[in-house]
Amino acid sequence: MKKEKVFKFLYKLIILIFIILLAYSLYHIFIWKNDNNKNKVIKENLEKYITRDKDKKYNIDFKKLKEKNNDTVGYIKVYGTNIDYIVVKTNDNSYYLNHNFNKEKNISGWIFADYENKLDGTDKNLIIYGHNTADDSMFGSLKNILSEDWYLNKNNHKVLYIDEKGSYIYEVFSIYKIDNEEYYLKKVFNTDNDFNDFIKKIKDRSIYDFGINVDENDNILTLSSCANLGKKRVVLHARKIK
Repeated sequence: MKKEKVFKFLYKLIILIFIILLAYSLYHIFIWKNDNNKNKVIKENLEKYITRDKDKKYNIDFKKLKEKNNDTVGYIKVYGTNIDYIVVKTNDNSYYLNHNFNKEKNISGWIFADYENKLDGTDKNLIIYGHNTADDSMFGSLKNILSEDWYLNKNNHKVLYIDEKGSYIYEVFSIYKIDNEEYYLKKVFNTDNDFNDFIKKIKDRSIYDFGINVDENDNILTLSSCANLGKKRVVLHARKIK
């Protein structure tokens, strides 16, 4: 009799735990979908400030964008992905992990530049972050770069970055997935040799040889997103060519 009561208690407890976990999961799915939908609407509303002229040159109305969010610093497009976003920057690397362009709480966050980058043209390593979302928004499609369909197509090997000073093209020279670390996020290089050693290491990590030479005279762009439940990072490095 006692064993039967214990069994019934454990059975009810397991059912209760299952219901709580199910409710918790459904709640977070609802929040995730709702936040993603909000960001899609924001992105669509921002597209009117991103235009192309008859020569297919992009024109970004930074004045209007800064009226909406004074943290606006640029625009990025990665060919062969869904990455086509206004970039923001604030005084830390945590705020835009859970706030969107409108500065509303949002689990999908927004695309943002590293707070330690100067964005004055002197950054040796300009770093931009974004979440790996399930619907391929934000940097969710950055994982595309690790597929042969992406890296064997030379049309995908360019990244466009635009700020108030001008429009810049970067050519990709390294792509990889790695454990969560900070080495590839290095921004300060004391000597040319220090920078060249850095370049050699991140090139050696690449899953594909792009055949691009990079040296101490170059400035690079790094894109970073999480993968595998945050335990790894998908990384792209590209060299500024104009």
